[in-house]
Amino acid sequence: MKYSIIVPVFNRPDEVSELLDSLARQTQKDFEVLVVEDGSEKPCKDVCDKYTDILDLHYYYKDNSGPGQSRNYGAERASGEWLIVLDSDVVLPEGYMQAVADGTGDGLSAWGGPDAAHESFTPVQKAISYSMTSFFTTGGIRGGKAKLDKFYPRSFNMGIRRDVYRQLGGFSKMRFGEDIDFSYRIVEAGFKTALIPDAWVWHKRRTDLKKFFRQVFNSGIARINLTKRHPGTLKLVHLLPTVFTVGVIGLILISAVGRALMHYVDHDRFYWMCFAPWIPLVLYSAVIFIDSTIKNKSLKVGLLSIPAAFTQLMGYGLGFIKAWWKRCVLKKDEFTAFEKNFYK
Repeated sequence: MKYSIIVPVFNRPDEVSELLDSLARQTQKDFEVLVVEDGSEKPCKDVCDKYTDILDLHYYYKDNSGPGQSRNYGAERASGEWLIVLDSDVVLPEGYMQAVADGTGDGLSAWGGPDAAHESFTPVQKAISYSMTSFFTTGGIRGGKAKLDKFYPRSFNMGIRRDVYRQLGGFSKMRFGEDIDFSYRIVEAGFKTALIPDAWVWHKRRTDLKKFFRQVFNSGIARINLTKRHPGTLKLVHLLPTVFTVGVIGLILISAVGRALMHYVDHDRFYWMCFAPWIPLVLYSAVIFIDSTIKNKSLKVGLLSIPAAFTQLMGYGLGFIKAWWKRCVLKKDEFTAFEKNFYK
């Protein structure tokens, strides 16, 4: 057995059904599938049972501990030379496993693949996908073919040699950002990583903006925690959403002050303070709308991409600020600062 596919699941039986269906259609068949149910109230065992005669499928149920520890649980029971970690909300094109087989040579120890939005996704899902992969939201060097000095795979679509996985101890007990932490440790240990552009997946991500905000807010928190664990990994691109967030809040406050002054002092003198701050926000929204509309060939997705972009940037920025305050100013440690389990 060359490949073991590990899928942690939490209350997503419908998504698992779509993923397993796409696995059953693969042209390259040398793989097993390990579905690890992470304490779900809506288990997917009945879904998995439908595929036991089609796939080399193993289903496990365990108490809730988060996706990182669930992946470790599956890795301990895997038999493949390569461990492929997938999120339950991805769907694979038929040539995915063949692309993996073609790309895992030349001393490679770990790899990641890009993601895309499927035509069947809802307009909101397409807008969220755009915001997470667009240059204009700092969201995405996930799928480019440009050569990167160091590539850090993400757990929605990544592979690692089983011996390397065991040597590094798998995913840590971080509550969020555990996949980036693992990728940092892989690179820091001197192992070779790479992007396999053809090993891409359709990634559903979140289904509404409220859930999306929660996801990116946690990502902002994770960035501070990761910087504490891995000094020197904080880059300018990680700060841009926070700068954007502070800028937006500042512009809105200037406009509010201008409006108050227009009402109580001199109407004409403070006119610019009321309206000028909205000009950069309107221009940015126009750029997002035009770019997304062209890429998605949909005016509706283009319009929805505006709130999705602001959610992506400001959610991340607010999470970053909160974590900076708790970890850097109040000096709390990683776990006492954020006791809530954000995966529930």
